Amino acid sequence: MAYPDELLVPGEEIIMHRHPHWKMLVGPVVLLLVVVGLGSYLAAVIGAQSWGPWARIALLVIALGLVVRFTVAPLIRWRTTHFVITNRRVLVREGLITRRGMDIPMRRITGVQFRQSLFERLFGVGTLVMESASDEPLEFEDVPGIEEVHGLLYQEVAKGT
Repeated sequence: MAYPDELLVPGEEIIMHRHPHWKMLVGPVVLLLVVVGLGSYLAAVIGAQSWGPWARIALLVIALGLVVRFTVAPLIRWRTTHFVITNRRVLVREGLITRRGMDIPMRRITGVQFRQSLFERLFGVGTLVMESASDEPLEFEDVPGIEEVHGLLYQEVAKGT
């Protein structure tokens, strides 16, 4: 999904746009498979009972509730989270119904670093840390292609100095 151009100021260009790394969706997908498998098994077991139709409806409602809460919601959260670097600022936007956003002008960024555990290195993901002159460092977790993002951001910060 492209970042909306109408949110940019005149003369501002997108250099990089990312969503969080897909690893945050592994748990929800595993849970989806477990709910579908266990729900199907339980539906087959209770199907022959006299109270089976009502139990199947209850089972379906519970399964749908679990899938919406623990699979669909994280997918929407992932899809509606944007990490954008432009030639003037860093933007972070999160949420669909309740939106949260943060803009950091390039001129305020004094340092850029990243952290990766061994597991994160295997997937090319990490935590981006941006320092500014007056605020505490800002950390953004699960940034895909962290080394490339770090390099691009450092390059943009260096242009402004």
